[in-house]
Amino acid sequence: MGGSRWRGRLGPAVAIAPGARVDKFEIFFDLVFVFSFFIIVRTTAMEISGRSLLHGLLVLAVLWWCWVIHSVVAARVRLGEGFVPVLMVVGMAALFCFALSLPQAFGDPRRTAAGPMVVAVSYLVIRAVHLLLYWHIAKEKSGERRLLLKYSPEVVVSTLLLLAAALVPPYVDDMGRAAMLRDALWVATVLLQYGSGLVAGAWGWTVTSAEHWTERYDLILIIALGESIISVGVGGNLLGQPVTAATVAAASCGIVFTAALWWAHYDVIGPAARIAQHEALGRPRVALARDAYAYLYLVMIAGIITFALGAEEVVRQISDPHVSLAAPAHGPGVPLLFGGVIGYFCGNMLFQARTLHTLSWTRVGVVVVLAAAIPAGAQLPALATLALLTVICVGLVAVEVVVMADARKALRSYVFQERTSHEAHEVAYRAAWHEPEGGGGARRGDARRGRGPLCR
Repeated sequence: MGGSRWRGRLGPAVAIAPGARVDKFEIFFDLVFVFSFFIIVRTTAMEISGRSLLHGLLVLAVLWWCWVIHSVVAARVRLGEGFVPVLMVVGMAALFCFALSLPQAFGDPRRTAAGPMVVAVSYLVIRAVHLLLYWHIAKEKSGERRLLLKYSPEVVVSTLLLLAAALVPPYVDDMGRAAMLRDALWVATVLLQYGSGLVAGAWGWTVTSAEHWTERYDLILIIALGESIISVGVGGNLLGQPVTAATVAAASCGIVFTAALWWAHYDVIGPAARIAQHEALGRPRVALARDAYAYLYLVMIAGIITFALGAEEVVRQISDPHVSLAAPAHGPGVPLLFGGVIGYFCGNMLFQARTLHTLSWTRVGVVVVLAAAIPAGAQLPALATLALLTVICVGLVAVEVVVMADARKALRSYVFQERTSHEAHEVAYRAAWHEPEGGGGARRGDARRGRGPLCR
């Protein structure tokens, strides 16, 4: 009774509409993912090795799957309306605890630590919140609850695998075998999650608003790109060192090459893919949303996390007053820096191929150039290496602006017309707020001026 009374006061859950956009509460929710990306990079950067990179990517994959399920729920219900924000705050708290526990998730496998248990329990709470909310809204569509029950075992089994990764390894005496067992359980969790998405197919699921879906993923990719800026600044300890010409140059390069990566996706490919998502209907729309956005965005974000690690290593050397600026970049920084950007562009090319059924020779060329530049970058001074990467990325943008000029102009014109049409519609709707008192104009005027029930 109490729960029903509070739901009545807060309002019901509201289904998404075909033209819906991203709600402000959804952006607020993503603040927890900002912290999660930060924790993944900081934890991996403490001791970079092949195993730590594997652990970072496994955690990223599990975290990303939670975000994909979150976006599926948001594709059915408005997360900022009714009682839904209250429930989602519970999910935010669980996700925050999940991120806080990540540094202990891959500690000594022979010790029973609280961190891995908190990871598993927090994961269960996150998935349960999404499952309960989707179950509630699914009553509006016949057969959708049966479909939800069909794929809900993935939640149970993935949680059990994470619990096993926390509880079983301490009973294995050999440390190497215990670590392998724990890692294998995490790998099994990732395979189960993404395999279930492929097995589920497109039948029965819907993407009501293509605009909401594409905007949601575009925003999270921008958040991930922000991690590279954080790595160049805070991660490279630029704030803790005296400002020098070299540190200013390194910071500037970090901003410029991150902006070039943003441009490479959001100038042409992203807007064109958004139109393709709008044009697709029914099962093809769901399949496109799953393949291009839910799966291939993970490849791009993994690339961003990887080159953020490399940028942190390289910039740390540049900002270290005890290291000569003429010294070549050492350690794993250069392979991670260039390899991460290569991964980002490979993911972007796969995204382009899936959404637009095209492949840009400029993208293939830049991947080849980046791969060939790794040996040279390892021999150059750290600042020169960072400058080399920046020149390559900016060069790609400049070349594409020239060779894709006509297509780019037509696309940008189409997108601008769509935007101005939408803005004109909003202006026409709000013009009613300026109508004389009486009728609907009076009611809208009351709402605009705050003369509602709370002000009487």
